[in-house]
Amino acid sequence: MSDLKNRTRIGNTVDNQLLKKFKELSTETRIPMSKLIDEALRDLLGKYNRL
Repeated sequence: MSDLKNRTRIGNTVDNQLLKKFKELSTETRIPMSKLIDEALRDLLGKYNRL
């Protein structure tokens, strides 16, 4: 049983260079990748008026 109460695991593939830069951003900012993905999804949904 998962210990994740408010999160869901997903699987995806991404462009290799995007992933490299994404990991660098996470390391430099010390913000976990999951939090950065949450932010990116919020921005994308906002762009399409889906929030």
